[in-house]
Amino acid sequence: MAAVVGAALVSSSCSVGLGSKKMAAGEWPGQMKGEGISQLRNGFNMVRAARPVRPQIKMGNPAASSKGIFAPLVVVARNILGKQRFNQLRGKGIALHSQVITEFCKSIGADSKQRQGLIRLAKKNGEKLGFLA
Repeated sequence: MAAVVGAALVSSSCSVGLGSKKMAAGEWPGQMKGEGISQLRNGFNMVRAARPVRPQIKMGNPAASSKGIFAPLVVVARNILGKQRFNQLRGKGIALHSQVITEFCKSIGADSKQRQGLIRLAKKNGEKLGFLA
């Protein structure tokens, strides 16, 4: 054990030459030393980052808020019919529209990938117009 401690003391007092600059053992080129580095380290220790704020998770489709030309009509219909009955009717309407798109794709010979793209486009347009408000 004493030999290891003695070897560490001897190696730390040796200097290694790198070009014209002499460096102590254990130092690396470009390594900062002296008061400047301690002040820099202390400055970083004093700065604390604020804890990130997690956004509130909202249920439903955020893109389909009360935007679009038909959104007020949809909101009134939902208030009159009640949420459960309104969602049933909306689900039936979406299913019928998907069937129409599927039949159209069959008639023109479009594959399932194109059909899926048309259904996605219909959903996107429904959101823009306010049908999904």
